[in-house]
Amino acid sequence: MGDSAKRVLFVNSEIFPYLPESDISRIGRYLPQGIQERKKEIRSFMPRYGCINERKNQLHEVIRLSGMNIIINDVDRPLVIKVASISAARMQVYFIDNEDYFHRKQIYRDENGNFFEDNGERAIFFARGVLETVKKLRWAPDIIHCHGWISHILPLYLKKSYKDDPIFAESRIVLSLYNDIRDERFPDNLKERIAAGNIHADDISLPEHPTGIDVAELAARYSDGIIMGSPDVDDRLRDFCAKSGKPVLEYNDAAVNDGSYIDDYDRFYSLV
Repeated sequence: MGDSAKRVLFVNSEIFPYLPESDISRIGRYLPQGIQERKKEIRSFMPRYGCINERKNQLHEVIRLSGMNIIINDVDRPLVIKVASISAARMQVYFIDNEDYFHRKQIYRDENGNFFEDNGERAIFFARGVLETVKKLRWAPDIIHCHGWISHILPLYLKKSYKDDPIFAESRIVLSLYNDIRDERFPDNLKERIAAGNIHADDISLPEHPTGIDVAELAARYSDGIIMGSPDVDDRLRDFCAKSGKPVLEYNDAAVNDGSYIDDYDRFYSLV
């Protein structure tokens, strides 16, 4: 893509300070700011989990972007878009919200530590919600950078359902992989839940009993470039990416610690 990557869309599972500080949430917070400081336009999205205090963080609904419904499993789910500002970074964050999927207080496991049964549907809703909102914004991203498990359905939708949309005609997907839900299991019907429009079962390379690794591999299959976001990415996933022929940026602990990874990522965007 060369120097033409001027607009970068960040699709995050976590952003600090809205969620506790972690490897993913720190990158979700500081990478968009750093890319913006390097003269790129950015937009940043994450789910509006129920544990996020709307009053403290000054979230408010964006009426002009809300109001559409997303159908999953023959049920219409209202899409609500909220926004907040990180004033120190001069950066806005858009939140994908829905009462059924995101008003519980836990993020993706219940109080007993069990992976939510509907996490696959939540990831589908989040992916489609982000893409539909970006269409409403009429903001065409050059790079879409996905972070964390809940973003892993988006590459498939972009490449199959949205590939002919002029907003996304030039968009390339960069996927950062982490070791976030490696061994968690999704429901056996996840493939049927994902299938919609012109997406068919053959497009969805998932086994009968999909795990977090299977869904991450699906995301990698439809991405244009892959970043190892943590040092302990699963070996099977690492091997799949290495054999894909796609550009891969390895994890660099020193760069992550001193912040120079932002320059590395910025250069990587030009390779995909």
